[in-house]
Amino acid sequence: MNLLFLTCLFPLLGWFILAFSRGRFSENTSAVIGVGSVGLSALVAAWIIWQFNVAPPEGGVYTQTLWQWMSVAGFAPSFTLYLDGLSLTMLGVVTGVGFLIHLFASWYMRGEEGYSRFFAYTNLFIASMLFLVLGDNLLFLYFGWEGVGLCSYLLIGFYFKHVPNGNAALKAFIVTRVGDVFMAIGLFILFANLGTLNIQELMVLAPQKYAAGDTWLWVATLMLLGGAVGKSAQLPLQTWLADAMAGPTPVSALIHAATMVTAGVYLIARTHGLFLLTPEILELVGIVGGVTLVLAGFAALVQTDIKRILAYSTMSQIGYMFLALGVGAWDAAIFHLMTHAFFKALLFLASGAVINACHHEQNIFKMGGLWKKLPLAYACFIVGGAALAALPLVTAGFYSKDEILWEAFASGHQWLLYAGLAGAFLTSIYTFRLIFIAFHGEAKTDAHAGHGIAHSLPLVVLLVLSTFIGALITPPLAGVLPESVGHAGGEAKHSLEIASGAIALAGILLAALLFLGKRRFVSAVAQSAPGRFLGAWWFAAWGFDWLYDLLFVKPYLLVCRLLGRDPIDGSIGLIPRVVRSGNSALSRSQTGQLRWYAVSIVGGAVLVLGAVLLT
Repeated sequence: MNLLFLTCLFPLLGWFILAFSRGRFSENTSAVIGVGSVGLSALVAAWIIWQFNVAPPEGGVYTQTLWQWMSVAGFAPSFTLYLDGLSLTMLGVVTGVGFLIHLFASWYMRGEEGYSRFFAYTNLFIASMLFLVLGDNLLFLYFGWEGVGLCSYLLIGFYFKHVPNGNAALKAFIVTRVGDVFMAIGLFILFANLGTLNIQELMVLAPQKYAAGDTWLWVATLMLLGGAVGKSAQLPLQTWLADAMAGPTPVSALIHAATMVTAGVYLIARTHGLFLLTPEILELVGIVGGVTLVLAGFAALVQTDIKRILAYSTMSQIGYMFLALGVGAWDAAIFHLMTHAFFKALLFLASGAVINACHHEQNIFKMGGLWKKLPLAYACFIVGGAALAALPLVTAGFYSKDEILWEAFASGHQWLLYAGLAGAFLTSIYTFRLIFIAFHGEAKTDAHAGHGIAHSLPLVVLLVLSTFIGALITPPLAGVLPESVGHAGGEAKHSLEIASGAIALAGILLAALLFLGKRRFVSAVAQSAPGRFLGAWWFAAWGFDWLYDLLFVKPYLLVCRLLGRDPIDGSIGLIPRVVRSGNSALSRSQTGQLRWYAVSIVGGAVLVLGAVLLT
């Protein structure tokens, strides 16, 4: 396990070489460096995972200090890698799924301008995410946190010559920065009160320093939640994620499956000891997740862009993870994070194959009849969609999502359970709506299937992992995260599994009835007055962009216009204007007429005598 540092070093070296090559490498050389660096990191990670399971380190924890970062007035954070069951799980997801995405990207990005620049950014993305999940202190974690934010900006705006893409990148950067400021405030509060940012020391000191519900800890965990909702695109900072689809499709897979949006889930799970001392904030985590997953489900129902549908599904699935954290189902949240990485990476890469085959068409209503032309992509969407919809027994998503629903029931959070079941029903409908419209019916475009190992191997591997085989991978979280209320199971668990499975199947059946064939009923509903209103409202993701534009953007632009007129400079210029006005008034009294001066002297004397007599 002393090779742990290599998992971060290889992607960093790949970024360094590609960044300083300034695009002089050929596509083959860039692909070898970009894909090979992450592949080597994945191989080292696989070796470490095997070692960790065969010969676990003492106490189930391995630390590796690289160097001292700084030492200022007793504050001495270091670059130390911390490996336990939780970070080991994240290490496997980031490097394993990240490698498959890189391999697919080497095929997908062929012929694109900035080929080596793309892999430089993605290599740095992987390295930053590894810093985030392996850091032993919150400052090191924050360093990686900001790194993934920077890389998301660079990758979302990869096609920067098209103005809307640059705007989407700026939107993602600014919205997530709001959450990052909240998180930074939380770190300041924790350090000011506990004198350390080492995560394990915080877990020990917090219960000693704070009573449950202490105000300062309450504020600190609320700020950490603010950071988490920003990175993981949860209410109210969820608006950036759908627009992030402006980047290349492999970037979408990387952000949604292996890296950025899972960071918030990891942060809350890693600092679970703080949230357990603030049960109100933990309850809020679950509510945020429950509301977000339902809102995102309705938004996905009416989207026409294949990638935006998957983006809202990610928002919804991350909502399930937040719901799980909120009800104390820590293991279930991380388990769903892992399985979601498998089937969401599969769906995004398969959508990339479809987009590439359809000459970069992304509107599902301009596709149709693709199942014969793109059999591998169709199989990937069937398996990945079934996993997303949690089809019973045969998919990985069923086992992780149903664990979350059971924990919500076992912990007595009935409303969150209902939200989860409603989200499952919506997920089944919009997922198979996408599949039936894009792959069935009348063909509306020509399509040519991709080929080659770089195209097919990642899809096949992720397809297998999205089945029940992926659910056989058990994250080694025993002793790392607290046991949940429902960990022992119960008689009602099987009944709930049957109910949720029936809901998933009902959603698929309803989607088949509505979207296979002529779709007359759907068209009639969509053309009705309520249908047009709801369709427009959900298509605009419930109008949050409009609301934030009204509350924040327009007032900000107004202030900018006022400041553009330089009122400070104008107020300073008031002094010489007053002096000049006084000078003008006094100069008018100098007429040169003797009688005017005599009258002025007499008038002044009268005023002086009057003042003297009055006093």
